[in-house]
Amino acid sequence: MNGSNTESPVDAPATVTIVVPKQKKLKPARKQVKPGDVDKETAPQTGKEYNIWYNKWAGGDREDNYSNKTKSQTRCSIKKDAGLTRANTTGIRYCCLFFARGCCPYGWECEYLHSLPDPERALPDSSKDCFARDKFSDYRDDMGGVGTFTRQNRTLYVGRIKETGVGVETEDVVRRHFKEWGEIEHIRVLQYRSVAFVTYVSEHHAQFAKEAMACQSLDNDEILNVRWATEDPNPTSKVAEKRRLEEIGQAAIRARMDPRVVDAMQTIRALEEARIITLKAGGGCNGPEGKRRRIDGPETVEEPPEPQEPAPEGLLSSETLESLRYFSELRRRNGGTPVAAPVASFKVQRPATGLGLGDYGSDEED
Repeated sequence: MNGSNTESPVDAPATVTIVVPKQKKLKPARKQVKPGDVDKETAPQTGKEYNIWYNKWAGGDREDNYSNKTKSQTRCSIKKDAGLTRANTTGIRYCCLFFARGCCPYGWECEYLHSLPDPERALPDSSKDCFARDKFSDYRDDMGGVGTFTRQNRTLYVGRIKETGVGVETEDVVRRHFKEWGEIEHIRVLQYRSVAFVTYVSEHHAQFAKEAMACQSLDNDEILNVRWATEDPNPTSKVAEKRRLEEIGQAAIRARMDPRVVDAMQTIRALEEARIITLKAGGGCNGPEGKRRRIDGPETVEEPPEPQEPAPEGLLSSETLESLRYFSELRRRNGGTPVAAPVASFKVQRPATGLGLGDYGSDEED
């Protein structure tokens, strides 16, 4: 206790250390294969003409024997193969088709992306898939190929699955192999039919997975048949898909609009809805209460009712009756002296039946 002004450890200000997580930098993409490593075998000729639309010989099998029943020699691995390419500097948004199949020999020198497509970034052309291939107006008969631009297909048909029935269920096996290519919405497996339907959240991920898993194997030595799935006939699924597409369209339009315009439109809509509710509560502009309401800022202001002429009843109109009361009052104030009334003030209203004055016991028109 020497009287020195020293702070105790309790009174010392605490130091807060903020740890900022380091962002993982992408490394240059590696070359998946060396030139010449992949055998370029041609499909056996089963006809006289080769159909480039179906990638098979005309007159041959419905599904080409080589392209559909021969196991792929390579397979992509996102963890090992993804990296930076020239497309990251040139601004190309399309993925490399050979990278998805695991056989791109260019690596970081490739002109296309070596990564999964980004679902948050729209492609420059909606008529092309994520590999810059042109879509068509309809699917092929075997549901293969690029696909169509008339429908957003996120579901893949996966055939020739070997179901062991022991240990891990088939759905878990399919999910483990297909989740590498994007977020999966749901998987449906048809038991004892060796078929599964895999639905992705993004259509671009479905396009990438179709090429990456074509002619690949799961845990067994099968050769998968990956195609586009046909449209779900369930009415509930159709309504849900329509609602989802409408929400996506509204979000895209909202993102391109000026926020000030959006706020102004929302304000106008709120005022219109408030006016409709107020008019319904007051019975309309000329409701039973005889009041009209209008919106003046945030509050509702009542206006006095407009005078309405009652419907005429009997022979004399309302104007004639008012004139008679007026002259009667003048006569009373003048001590009973009659007051000449203008002839134009008296209007005789004929009955609705169209009968003349003779029906009331008078033969004269005056």
